[in-house]
Amino acid sequence: MISFIWAEDSHGIIGNQGKLPWHLPDDMHFFKQTTMGHPIVAGSRTFHSFNRPLPGRTNYVISSKSDFPDGVQVLPDITSFLSIVSDNPETNYFVLGGANVFKQLMDQVDRLYRTKIDAEFSGDTSMPAVDYSHFKLVAETPGIVDEKNKYPHTFEIYDRVD
Repeated sequence: MISFIWAEDSHGIIGNQGKLPWHLPDDMHFFKQTTMGHPIVAGSRTFHSFNRPLPGRTNYVISSKSDFPDGVQVLPDITSFLSIVSDNPETNYFVLGGANVFKQLMDQVDRLYRTKIDAEFSGDTSMPAVDYSHFKLVAETPGIVDEKNKYPHTFEIYDRVD
């Protein structure tokens, strides 16, 4: 199973200069809780935004380069990743991005975990268009808004319906 997990602002912005354009600890908690114990997959620029293997998860990076720290399994291309998924169909692989990886896997994704932030940010990277007619919203939970989490946000989970 392939799942996407990402946060986006009200205009679909997901990044700015290789980083998240917002500080939202509630989303980071959701991300950690959701992905812990599952393999995660990222493109090289997304991986370099946290620049270390995330603990408690098998870390895959799709890249033609091999200069990654110990604890990272490098896959040369999307086809290599899809082969691993095919060999382990019961495993839930969480794709973290970036936009190019999301775009390449859009037709194969089974589940979407989207944090929708009700605010606008400056950014240079947007989420590729998702055709939500192929998905059903199965869970929607409002996030915590407090002094540490200043932006209203909602955690949404969608399952593919076709």
